[in-house]
Amino acid sequence: MPIRSVMRQGLRRAVITGGLEFAHLAERVGLMASARGMGAIFTLHHVRPKTPQAFDPNAHLEVTPEFLDAAIEYLTEEGYQFVALADMPARLAIARAGERFAAFTLDDGYRNNAVHAQPVFTRHKVPFTVFVSPGFTCKTHGIWWETLTELLRTAPHLEFDFGSGAIAMPLATPFQKQAAYARLARFIQAEMEEAAAIERLDAAARAHGIDPLMITERLVMREPELKSLVVNPLASIGAHTVSHRALARLGDEEARHEMDQSAARIADIVGHRPDTLAYPYGDRAAVSPREHKLARDLGFRVAVTTDPGTLSARSFDAPTTLPRISLNGHYQKPKYVGALASGIPFRLMRR
Repeated sequence: MPIRSVMRQGLRRAVITGGLEFAHLAERVGLMASARGMGAIFTLHHVRPKTPQAFDPNAHLEVTPEFLDAAIEYLTEEGYQFVALADMPARLAIARAGERFAAFTLDDGYRNNAVHAQPVFTRHKVPFTVFVSPGFTCKTHGIWWETLTELLRTAPHLEFDFGSGAIAMPLATPFQKQAAYARLARFIQAEMEEAAAIERLDAAARAHGIDPLMITERLVMREPELKSLVVNPLASIGAHTVSHRALARLGDEEARHEMDQSAARIADIVGHRPDTLAYPYGDRAAVSPREHKLARDLGFRVAVTTDPGTLSARSFDAPTTLPRISLNGHYQKPKYVGALASGIPFRLMRR
């Protein structure tokens, strides 16, 4: 099973790489030009120098500062204008024919966003929005995918109760660790109520001497750091719910509370209520039309998903459902940024 899983993963990356190469060539010769639209919203998570790891299940969430620098330079050469996410609706509304726009967003409030990404954005005078979960910033919630990674790197084997008694999972090889990660991630995201599943994971981590909240402490900006970040006129803070749970799996009142209190807590920290929101996870399993309406009702001007796509003038007919393009750590080549910004991969996906 682990070998088949790794083979599928390798095949998937090969297919994506081939698709990006095709999109790059197609864009260079002017094919499917209408797919580009008027611009794109890019999303990042970690921005930091790469530390090679034999087991690295979240490598897709990490890019280097050098790649970010190259991506911005590529988009600049392609004629993109960089705008803050909150300003995107107004800017596109008055855009002239042929103008292109890009906004950069970073999810989860990692400290390396300030240490490594901020200098790159500042050097290029590019606005950026950091989406913050107060549960992470205030160290009341762990980041389960970071906890899980550290647990699987540390433990020689793991016994975990998925609901029918403890099951032993060998962790001697990267293949076995990857299989365990996939099974536990599926358990948290789909098979059990998320908060209860995370608590079960946290208990397993503590049994192996790992403190989930200390991982949060190590990785995420605290309140003073956020206050310092917004001194930079290029930086904005957006809401990302309190606990970073999939909103579509919550009841009406709990979903509203997560969104509203996230914005209220950020207002306490930085002095004003954010008008932008990123839905946790952001895919269609985690976000439903109910959340789109809640975002509007709560006064968010812009809310972003992780559904991939480019922007058109009509995108802002529904400004709480906006697509974003992930800059993936497995594909850190500037030409792939251009391939994604072309919109060609997403047009082909929909056929």
